[in-house]
Amino acid sequence: MFVRAYLRASTKDQDATRARSQLENFAKERGLRIAATYIENESGAKLKRPELFRLLADCQPGDILLVEQVDRLSRLNKDDWEALKREIMNREVKVVALDIQTSHVLLQPSDDFTFRMTEAMNGMMLDMLAAIARKDYEDRRRRQEQGIAAAKAKNKYQGRPENAERNAQIVRMLERGDSWNSIVAATGCSRSTLSRLKARVVERSAPANVVS
Repeated sequence: MFVRAYLRASTKDQDATRARSQLENFAKERGLRIAATYIENESGAKLKRPELFRLLADCQPGDILLVEQVDRLSRLNKDDWEALKREIMNREVKVVALDIQTSHVLLQPSDDFTFRMTEAMNGMMLDMLAAIARKDYEDRRRRQEQGIAAAKAKNKYQGRPENAERNAQIVRMLERGDSWNSIVAATGCSRSTLSRLKARVVERSAPANVVS
């Protein structure tokens, strides 16, 4: 049995490794060692998450998928959550979440009856918390959209604030002549952001018009 930790944050500006030490301590307290850690910055509302599915592909039957909370694993809609569950079940992976006490029992040896009862209870808890995580996601999105609509109505909406530190780094890389591919790989910025900053660099370096 291998323990595989999954760490996720929604955006590249967030620290996906925030709970790493918490998961490592949890495993250590139970005499276990995390064999591999999979880290990604993707929305939990997306089923397509490369690192999560790499983790599952690496798993052998009986391996543990360890997460801090269920919402790190899923903020999926019902159909996508069912698809992810099928993948987990087909690979015979046990999901252990720090916020689900019943799941901790899966780390301990048990007879077949106890294991099946625990697995059933754990499945129900997973379903319930996944549904709560999805509702929280939808509620936050709705409040965000309402706030944006209200700000637009008052002509006060300015969009997402600029990441000044990252953009300054990108500008320096552009001025240095770094390739777009290397800048995207290093900073995680989109090509539309890169294009906008490139235009800013060009505008700044253009000579001022001289009036005779």
